[in-house]
Parts: sequence; structure tokens; C-alpha cells
Amino acid sequence: MRAPVRDPCSRARRSGRVAAVLPWQTIESVQTRAGILELRRRGERDFLITIAGRILMTSAAHRSEDELARLACTALTGKPRPKVLLGGLGMGFTLRTALDGLPVGARITVVDLNRPLVEWNRGSLAFLTKNAVADPRVKVVVADVAQVIARAPAGQFDAIVLDLYEGPHAATNSARDPLYGADALARTWSALRPGGAFAVWSEERDRAFEDRLAATGFSVQRHKSGQGGRVHIVYVGIVGPAAGVKGHTTSRSS
Repeated sequence: MRAPVRDPCSRARRSGRVAAVLPWQTIESVQTRAGILELRRRGERDFLITIAGRILMTSAAHRSEDELARLACTALTGKPRPKVLLGGLGMGFTLRTALDGLPVGARITVVDLNRPLVEWNRGSLAFLTKNAVADPRVKVVVADVAQVIARAPAGQFDAIVLDLYEGPHAATNSARDPLYGADALARTWSALRPGGAFAVWSEERDRAFEDRLAATGFSVQRHKSGQGGRVHIVYVGIVGPAAGVKGHTTSRSS
């Protein structure tokens, strides 16, 4: 799962302003297979989502999500009607940035396992992203994105973007991992058009994943998002001749 977000109150504690920080209030709670999924709010604009007591994401920190979408859209420059598959909705920030970077002829299919997240994005969280899920270019599907990719016809998408709680890491290095294993990458390659992009959020660098991407035939770029503190990784693989792995650093504020 994604690493827990740092305590949103820690900066206030260090500055001695604890009394000025409002408490988090749970506004919705749903039981899932992974534990209790909760939406919490502090004040009018601060939100966080937890599962089984772990903080997954906050409305205050979405730098890596923005960067993931930006890099994926950059790879689609010049395509007037790109078809994009986005795995993972979260609070909708990845989707919002993708919509801002894609032409009016684009079509984005968003796939998420948890229906409550979809409902929250249509309700309490909608104003954070200008109601991104309601954009006419968007179709939302409640399903397993690994299965959607596996069932996709060859060459269906111009880009596949994975912004999931669990990115590639040592535990997902099995050839049979449904998202990041060698077999799954072959299915992803097949679902993409020539020149298509496969963009993946990762908590940290995973060299074994990089090797599998290159072995599948992707030309791979590794981007570091931000400077200082926790720096996440965005992988972008392009369908084309294998060209090893190129590293890049991008600095963007959250």
C-alpha cells in the first residue's frame, strides 16, 4: 500500500500552534476487504482518506499525482483524440490534471475498485477538482483495472496510467503479479497502440520493475518528483524499441 502520509498536524506541532489546528472529523466510513475506508475532513477544504487506520492521501499533498498525469499527457502531445485508461481515482487530482492537459477530443476511462471513492468524488470532494468525474470526456468504471487491461482489445489505448495505493516494489516482482509482473506488462503492451504510454506511480525506485519494462519492449523513463522530503517515482514506458532506462528529476511544488 502507499506509505502513510506524514501527520498533517506535525508542522503545527513544531511551531507551537497545536491549539489552532482543528480536529479531523470522520464524515463517511465504509467496510472494504482491506479494512475500513474513511473520509475525514478538517475545516472546509482539508480532507484525508484512511484505510484500516492508515492515511492514504490528503487534499493538501498531491504533487506526485499531478506529475504522473502531466508526464502521461506530455507523451500524448499531438494526438487529437487520445484514449486513456486511468487506474485509481483517489481524490481525483490525477484525473483533473489529465483533463487539463488533454484535448477536447480525449476520452478517459477511470477504473477504481471502491465505489465509495467514486461517490465521494461526485459529492464531498467534487469541488477540489472542479467535479472532474462529471467531465463529458470521462467514463467511470468500478472494477479491477488489471482485469480491464487483460480484457482490452489489442491497441485500444493511447495511454494507461496507474495511480494505485500499491506501486511496484519487491513484493510485486513475481512474474504472475496481476499489474507489475512480466505477464501483466505483456498484456499492457498489447492494450497500447504503437507509441502509446504506460505511466506508473511508485513509492520508490524498483530496479526489477524497470528491467521487466525494458524486457517487454518499453522505452523507459524514470522521473523523480520533487526535491527534499519523500520523493516518489513516476515511470513512463513508451511502446517502441527497447532503449534501457533513462532517469530524470522534476521539481514541482505540491
